[in-house]
Amino acid sequence: MTLRTLPIRSNVAAVLCCGATLLTSLASGAQAATSPPIQMAEGIEYMCGGATREEAAFLQMVAPRWSTRLDFTVNRGQAGAFPVPVQVKVRDRYNGDAVMQTWATGPTMLARLEPGAYEVEAVAGGLSVVQQVTVIGGYAARAQFVFPSNVDYAALAQPAHTMAQAPAAK
Repeated sequence: MTLRTLPIRSNVAAVLCCGATLLTSLASGAQAATSPPIQMAEGIEYMCGGATREEAAFLQMVAPRWSTRLDFTVNRGQAGAFPVPVQVKVRDRYNGDAVMQTWATGPTMLARLEPGAYEVEAVAGGLSVVQQVTVIGGYAARAQFVFPSNVDYAALAQPAHTMAQAPAAK
């Protein structure tokens, strides 16, 4: 029986193939780390995130697949700056029934609200910002909640002070 050696080209090709496989698996692992988990509140799916550049890019990419996008920012704050944590309360605009109540853990929240008219209240440090949101089937609704920058959110106490904002321009 004779021993046959493989040409050098085959060994190089095998090493390159293994290297490409390793890089692909690392890249997919990095992508998985940037997608926030989908959570549930009162039977409604939602996702929060956007504190890092990668998360913000991911949420921007998937936002059209969600019925509602809520953004929380501080006036004159840095990009991605938001008052943590933000309590989010969604009520039916016409009868006041509670639809969803949860905490936003990032500057962007995506939610799968059913078509309808809602009043969304965002509360940070006792300060409340209210927006009207209308979800129409097939179209993504968006609201931006801008909190004042001259407030020490940690020092604010209950009850919440309500501050209504004009609807965001579409």
